Amino acid sequence: MTIGNIAAKVPMAGRLFDIERVRADFPTLQQQVHGRPLVYLDNAATAQKPRPVIEAIDHYYQWDNANIHRAVHQLSERATQAYEAARDKVQRFINAAQREEVVFVRGTTEAINLVAQSFGRNRLQAGDEILLSHMEHHSNIVPWQLLCEQTGAVLKVVPINDAGELRLDEYEKLLSPRTRLVAMVHASNALGTINPAREIIKLAHAQGVPVLLDGAQAVPHMPVDVQELDCDFYAFSAHKMVGPTGIGVLYGKGQWLEAMPPYQGGGDMILSVSFDKTLYNDPPYKFEAGTPHIAGAIGLGAAVDYLEALGMENVALYEQELSAYATEVLAQIPGLRFIGTAQEKVGVLSFTLEGVHPHDVGTILDHEGIAIRTGHHCAQPVMDRFGVPATARASFALYNTKAEVDALAAGIKRVGELLG
Repeated sequence: MTIGNIAAKVPMAGRLFDIERVRADFPTLQQQVHGRPLVYLDNAATAQKPRPVIEAIDHYYQWDNANIHRAVHQLSERATQAYEAARDKVQRFINAAQREEVVFVRGTTEAINLVAQSFGRNRLQAGDEILLSHMEHHSNIVPWQLLCEQTGAVLKVVPINDAGELRLDEYEKLLSPRTRLVAMVHASNALGTINPAREIIKLAHAQGVPVLLDGAQAVPHMPVDVQELDCDFYAFSAHKMVGPTGIGVLYGKGQWLEAMPPYQGGGDMILSVSFDKTLYNDPPYKFEAGTPHIAGAIGLGAAVDYLEALGMENVALYEQELSAYATEVLAQIPGLRFIGTAQEKVGVLSFTLEGVHPHDVGTILDHEGIAIRTGHHCAQPVMDRFGVPATARASFALYNTKAEVDALAAGIKRVGELLG
């Protein structure tokens, strides 16, 4: 479901979303920066954490700190129970068919690298093709380039139009008998574009090609149902969805995970080891070598609880309204040019200001207490596509408000008056 579809399905959702109560849950938002109330609009980089997530991590370290799957004492049993409960929560959150399809990793980047090396390295050979889009960030480009260097496979890049939307007609043309995998972003971090994931997957599957979706910018902002999408792999990070850093998820269909070799060796990924032979554990443990980020997984579980309590459809509707308001307000600022104007977007507004470098925009806004991101956003090919070295980017989350949008607009106008 894209954000654009949600309003029609949940017309009462906005009335159920109490923004002031939500904001009170986030301690970081209660501070001042440079003597002004913090306006945090760098959520595409990382989101702030609500108290229930912080308290879940704190509780683990204060009361349950022990390793998992390794001992019969009480602390280990409680830690194991909380860690595995987090897996069940993630399974429910993305509607995976089985809990074994949820692999805990460090984040989106590791999830994509895992698929590249475990799935791709054993299946691809010289001349095979991997299909990406021009809007990918570096974490969904570089792992495939490494794989191409190892196997002789080649990357094919689907172009985007001037609005930052995928050219589906070109995508269909590039799907070929040599295509072995499609790896595309679900929602772009630099443009906000929501890709037509179901259509991408349907077209690929018609030719027997599996699809990985990079969901880092989608999962925090909209309901995601991996069975409805029918994707083969789905990667995302906890820290962008109000969870902790250093933990993320690779969803993989059971048939693929069963067939894939381990990504790393050691710890829980074995059944037995001798100097002659090692027998590997079943998924997901086959891919979770060593002591995992136990506190992180527990914090991720708490983040899922928090988002589910709000309702992801409510979150999506609220952010859609906020993003539409921000687009309307910022569009009135002289000299401001949006980079990325797709019809279907998450709350990411990338822009340039005539005569002003994006870094200067970010620096001056910081002194107003407003945190945005400036630079190439780890998506240099996207910047090249639009002929800019960098943009300023305001990205919204479930706790931002229209008053903060107004503060951003006023700050940008001051930048223009000072430097434009």
